[in-house]
Amino acid sequence: MDELKEKIAGEITLSDSPGSAMKKWRELFGVTQVELAKQIKISTSTISDYESNRRLSPGVGVIRRFVDALFSIDESKGSQVRQGLEKFGQKTEEKQPFYQIHDFVAPISGMDFTRIIEGKVLSNPGYLDALKLFGYTRVDSLRIILEMSPSEYPKLFGSTTERAFIFEHVSTGRSPLVVIRVAPIKPKVVVLHNVTSVDKLAVKLAQVEKIPLLATKLDIKEIESRLNKI
Repeated sequence: MDELKEKIAGEITLSDSPGSAMKKWRELFGVTQVELAKQIKISTSTISDYESNRRLSPGVGVIRRFVDALFSIDESKGSQVRQGLEKFGQKTEEKQPFYQIHDFVAPISGMDFTRIIEGKVLSNPGYLDALKLFGYTRVDSLRIILEMSPSEYPKLFGSTTERAFIFEHVSTGRSPLVVIRVAPIKPKVVVLHNVTSVDKLAVKLAQVEKIPLLATKLDIKEIESRLNKI
């Protein structure tokens, strides 16, 4: 098993919720339960039981087969997910901080936040009026997947959960929304920075979680400059 596969298998094995970790990676690879079941040669109900933690934690053998299956299915589709993970994984060697937290001096409304960052609302616009944001966290989308363990996830919230997450280095928006979907605590607003085409699953997950999803092409330094004045 190569390094990237070992990293994913290790995360699942060490997770407090292996089923949630399995679901996260399956959805990140864009693989359905039916596709996975066919590849591994087990029933879809078994996969569902693992992902919902109704079945005892999978053993090392099951996890290896699971990870191998994801990569095999991805390879049959052109290995786009693997290439993306490896591309950003190479950048992690620099070990620069992959998230930055800023708290506002005074809270602002979701609508004002959207206006300031010149955001386009992709889902749940009706929730923005009632929201009060006390800060934001700027996050490198794929590095959080590759480097941050589930137990460290609360660090992204700093002193309050009443904040927006601004995800950089996003291809379609699928990966950050999948992470948020399985996380125990959620940001109040999600921003996809400089994304060209937003994945339909990302929008659907935001709708399910009732989180306003925004997209902006404003330069990230300009976003920081505007928000850090609040």
